[in-house]
Amino acid sequence: MHYDPIKRTLGTAFNKRPWLRKVFYKLLNLLLLRTWHIKREVRKIKKNLPEHAKILDAGAGFGQYTYYMARQSSKWEIHAVDIKQEQIDDCNEFFIKIGKDDHVRFEYADLTKFEKTEEYDLALSVDVMEHIEDDELVFQNICGALKPGGTLLISTPSDKGGSDVHHEHDESFIEEHVRDGYNIQDIESKLTNAGFSSIRSQYSYGTPGKFSWKLSMKYPILLLNKSKLFFILLPFYYLISFPFCYILNLLDVHNFQQTGTGLIVVAKK
Repeated sequence: MHYDPIKRTLGTAFNKRPWLRKVFYKLLNLLLLRTWHIKREVRKIKKNLPEHAKILDAGAGFGQYTYYMARQSSKWEIHAVDIKQEQIDDCNEFFIKIGKDDHVRFEYADLTKFEKTEEYDLALSVDVMEHIEDDELVFQNICGALKPGGTLLISTPSDKGGSDVHHEHDESFIEEHVRDGYNIQDIESKLTNAGFSSIRSQYSYGTPGKFSWKLSMKYPILLLNKSKLFFILLPFYYLISFPFCYILNLLDVHNFQQTGTGLIVVAKK
């Protein structure tokens, strides 16, 4: 099954007009459980951020999390980086159009070569580390880029079925992943070695989250891979499935998950 071509197709369709892109971001915020967890953690971290915080979106992708952070405060300076130049150019154009380029900038950067010294109060890494082989070097680079007391917020698949891999010979749902998921002890050890002193990890995508992900992401993408005609039926599919996904997401976010296919990690320098 192919996830990334579908993602690119949807991104291209919604990027034609700024208002369409905002709709796309809102839909992602509603459907993607990881966004629910990230927003919850940002609300906690925000209480201790300085008024003129500097924030790094390390692996910005479509820019949806940069957009969310930019709406939190016009006084925050947000630096978003990614390794795909076409996405950088596209995001810069969008943020210029919506008038937020005064405190948001997108730049090309390879996180394995990222060299900044104590510049940021918060770094965000959402579904990035599973794409990078030399993750320990990236953790070191981000730690070096954070100010003393700065925070790194990570969302990534766990080794409990992340990337929809449950058995030894399963194929990852996401073609670009270099690892199927992190063990909690493994990622905490790597972060400690990188220079982080306080680390809190928790599972996401527990039993309710896994069902929500299948309804909101996996099944639609399977159908879209079979026929592009399903794009026409997609709005009707979500009208039926979204209320169930919404309840399942609430259950996942507001209840402790003893295990899950995702990880939310908060590490302080």
